[in-house]
Amino acid sequence: MNLQGFNQFLNDPRTVILALWVLAWKGYALWRAAKNDQKYWYIAMLVINLLGILEIVYLLFFQKEGKLWQKIFIKNKKGKK
Repeated sequence: MNLQGFNQFLNDPRTVILALWVLAWKGYALWRAAKNDQKYWYIAMLVINLLGILEIVYLLFFQKEGKLWQKIFIKNKKGKK
């Protein structure tokens, strides 16, 4: 194993930030897909790595319950009459 290459990876803050970005989106999207019993989405997100883009698209538009765009952009009208 080439430890010099790994050390260069850790010393570049851009790659560390990118890795954390991908890990956060992938973790949340995989958790939501498993919770919603959407196994094809789960497998696709587990295998395909597009820097978090697939995970964000899933969370915004394709999860069964509680789509992220609804939580962000649509106000809750239950309390208003």
